[in-house]
Amino acid sequence: MRTLTRVSAVAVAGALALTTLTACGSNSSSGGSSDGKNVKVKIMVGGLDKVIYLPAMLTERLGYFKDEGVSVQLLTEPAGVQAETALVSGDVQGTVGFYDHTLDLQVKGKQVESVVQLSQAPGEVEIVSNQAAGDIKSPKDFKGKKLGVTGIGSSTDFLTKYLAVNSDVQTSQFTPVAVGAGQTFISALQQGSIQGGMTTDPTVATILDKKLGKILIDMRTPEGSKQALGGLYPSSSLYMQTEWVNSHKETVQKLANAFVRTLKWMSTHSADEIAAKMPADYAQGGGKDLYAQAIKSTLPMFTTDGVMPADGPATVERVLKAFNPNLKNAKVDLDKTFTTEFVKNAG
Repeated sequence: MRTLTRVSAVAVAGALALTTLTACGSNSSSGGSSDGKNVKVKIMVGGLDKVIYLPAMLTERLGYFKDEGVSVQLLTEPAGVQAETALVSGDVQGTVGFYDHTLDLQVKGKQVESVVQLSQAPGEVEIVSNQAAGDIKSPKDFKGKKLGVTGIGSSTDFLTKYLAVNSDVQTSQFTPVAVGAGQTFISALQQGSIQGGMTTDPTVATILDKKLGKILIDMRTPEGSKQALGGLYPSSSLYMQTEWVNSHKETVQKLANAFVRTLKWMSTHSADEIAAKMPADYAQGGGKDLYAQAIKSTLPMFTTDGVMPADGPATVERVLKAFNPNLKNAKVDLDKTFTTEFVKNAG
């Protein structure tokens, strides 16, 4: 049975500080150094109740991890950057988070790769509060504003900075505010501590239903991704440390089998049918109908086979280099940031 655990970001950060230099060597605590039966794998998700990461919980609810003979413990953190930290520190063996972290980590000397690409678009929405809607009509108006992101260094932070810089607004000219997602994001919007921000469903659906804000930029579809970012932007993925992948190929294949099976199931079932499989509290108080609508709005972002979109990595690199000084002049080996070996072998 699943154990759902929320790990303290402070504790994870502390662990990272102690293990940064030896993270790769400490990341084989689960399942030993080789594959075997009944392998236990911990996967940290950057928000289990976010629709963009829905395949993680859905795979478990459908029983596909169990079918593959893998005991998966799903854990949750509110922001992808915290989930990334848990992976690098060796606390977990896998992360369901944004692919762009693999590029960011590579230039920091850590080899991490996407083994299942769950999506081809960010699934993110830039929302503005009703009060600020008259002042913020495009990213050109971000100057001087406080904008919500899940966490500093998270993918919502990355994308917000790109939208700003691409509209000639420097990252120093607005203030990103870490407000998480769900009720904490909604409260910040209501209280005026942020004028807008980037978030996902079901938070988006709740904000619109309560008439608390308006959509400025919608990146929940491939078309929306192309319009805002100039191409497909592979985001949600199962990524793992390359060293662990290479020493646990049988286990990684089983995980890929389970996730790809889920993606195929999602492509042949309605949003209502998907919502019915998920925990009731994931609706965040909006009710099952609103939650199903949130899933329907986000479904176009997902791949059906877990394969990385051909031009996706180059788009991500271009977006990150537009604002990230660590990446701007660095050479990134994109071939090392993902692998299609396992998804192409998935039945």
